[in-house]
Amino acid sequence: MVDTDPQASLTVCLGIKTPDELPVSIATVMQSVIDNRSPPEGYGIICHSEGVDLLPANIELSGFEIGLTTVMSREFVLREALEPLRERYDHILIDCMPSLGMMNINALTAADSVIIPSQASYLSTKGLSLLMGSIAKVKKQINPQLKIEGVLLTMVDNRTNNAKNIIASLRQTGDMLRVFDTEIPFSVRAAETTSEGKSIFAHDRGGKVAAA
Repeated sequence: MVDTDPQASLTVCLGIKTPDELPVSIATVMQSVIDNRSPPEGYGIICHSEGVDLLPANIELSGFEIGLTTVMSREFVLREALEPLRERYDHILIDCMPSLGMMNINALTAADSVIIPSQASYLSTKGLSLLMGSIAKVKKQINPQLKIEGVLLTMVDNRTNNAKNIIASLRQTGDMLRVFDTEIPFSVRAAETTSEGKSIFAHDRGGKVAAA
């Protein structure tokens, strides 16, 4: 897992309570690419007890993203940083912040495909059109192999008519945009995992969110 959000939500969710104190983050690794240095294998990677590895983020990434605007081939820095790791893993998941900045462009350039998590709310779905535009630009100009796997509806509360209507509207897009059949339901148990530093499988294996 690669955290590309300066707020370090993924990093915190995996049990790193003070990410700003980490000596190495994704910003450090990407800076080594810019400086044309070759860090040691596994540089900055944290191994979680549940069998996943993490390249963490912290607030350093915020300033780093601003500095990226003056870097040559700035869209390819993350791709180059992750390239040596491709053979080590079956999957590399890049967690992005909900914005359309340079780090997200880097993530789309490095990625093979995109899964778009979205809540069943008006503002979340409204942002989809902006994101789709960014993906289309990256695909056309930088990463022609990029594909959209689909939209994954999450924190879904099917008790409300608003959520039902929005989901129905999304699913009517048909071939234009795939919406996964599985919906991740809202659950207090899932929210608790954030402070536990565990996945839903370790925290509530028999619950509805783990099943989804």
